[in-house]
Amino acid sequence: MPTRYHAPTRKTVSGERALPLPKWPWEALKRFRAQQAREKLAAGSGYTDTGYVVVDELGLALNTRHLREHAYRLMEELGLRRVRLYDARHSCLTYLAVNGVPDIVLAAWAGHTNANFTKRKYVHVAPEDMRAAAAAWDTFHGGDPKAGV
Repeated sequence: MPTRYHAPTRKTVSGERALPLPKWPWEALKRFRAQQAREKLAAGSGYTDTGYVVVDELGLALNTRHLREHAYRLMEELGLRRVRLYDARHSCLTYLAVNGVPDIVLAAWAGHTNANFTKRKYVHVAPEDMRAAAAAWDTFHGGDPKAGV
């Protein structure tokens, strides 16, 4: 089973980039593709096959306002704190960086060509992210390596 999603982007010559996906979003995309197939069948000739992933029931691409409004409705329905979607991008890239993903891979994942830009604009290290550094210093000074974690 392939685990790549080809995202349309203008950042590459081919217009696409391949992203390996973890299992859960891959499974969600497969379910969404099946839903789109049902919607296409129901709409008949009224369906527009745009090639985009995130589309409405007639195949038309959703804009960022549509996505944002849908996400905010879901957050409210699920009783979640309302956060900006763009903040989630920062959080995801920070999580990957703190967990050892190389800078060049972070940039590619974000669709950037400059790793320094990605780190400067998207990676925000929080105090709890620095616990491993404190534990490393404890080890260096002869302490228990697990004490600061």
